[in-house]
Amino acid sequence: MDNSTSEVKEFLSLLEKKEKMVAMLAPSFPIVFEYPQIVGQLKRLGIVHVIEVSRGAAKTNCQLLDFRKKNRQKRLIASPCPVVVRMVRKKYPHLVQFLSPIDSPIVASAKIVKEKYPHHRPVFIGPCPVKKLEAKEDHPELKIIVLTYKEIKEILLLKKIKNHPDDVLSGFDLVGSKTRLYPISGGLSQSSNLNYHLSDEELDVVSGIKNVEQALDKFPTNRLKFLDILFCEGGCINGLGIDSELSLDRRRAKIIAHWVKIAK
Repeated sequence: MDNSTSEVKEFLSLLEKKEKMVAMLAPSFPIVFEYPQIVGQLKRLGIVHVIEVSRGAAKTNCQLLDFRKKNRQKRLIASPCPVVVRMVRKKYPHLVQFLSPIDSPIVASAKIVKEKYPHHRPVFIGPCPVKKLEAKEDHPELKIIVLTYKEIKEILLLKKIKNHPDDVLSGFDLVGSKTRLYPISGGLSQSSNLNYHLSDEELDVVSGIKNVEQALDKFPTNRLKFLDILFCEGGCINGLGIDSELSLDRRRAKIIAHWVKIAK
């Protein structure tokens, strides 16, 4: 891995030192990996615990609903997407006041790791390379290592971690079944039930660069109370860190299939 990122190099170094780590697997993972095999592979790689980031997303939803309850008149741009957050900060600074002051799922998950597994490094594995900036720039105190699906696949190949019959006996150490739809555009609104409490004039779900720009341009003058917005078309299921030839429809289907599974 001659072109390894600094995160990959740090992760490999920690593996060599046998440091305790907890993998936080983003809810878009079924597009790329089979469950529960991926959990077994990560543990054979040297990861101590593997949790669903959707568990952190449940915390995100709780914070969001609590904030709205205390600030009923507050208009919000709620996005777990670091690209959108950075776009607002740089191109739409007048809208920063509307960004919801809550933890994103990766941050909420890392805080869960710090609480439940002290002295373990949180390792986020997901579809978005910009999450690296969120971890480094916005929350350096959490010391999150961010790897994309492409990177973890290369690491598994490098370490010669292949499928093993015992992997089917593996399972997440912490699950978050109710929020597994987060990577699909509108998943936040659906999993937090905001789509039942707000009208079409009050809630908008947006994804894709052109739609994102239009939505942010119009936000100061429209009647929206809540803007659920993701940068990639279709949501995080279309992130740059995903190596897949599946169509968006097939990717959605895989996320939904995992969502309906009964948590063990």
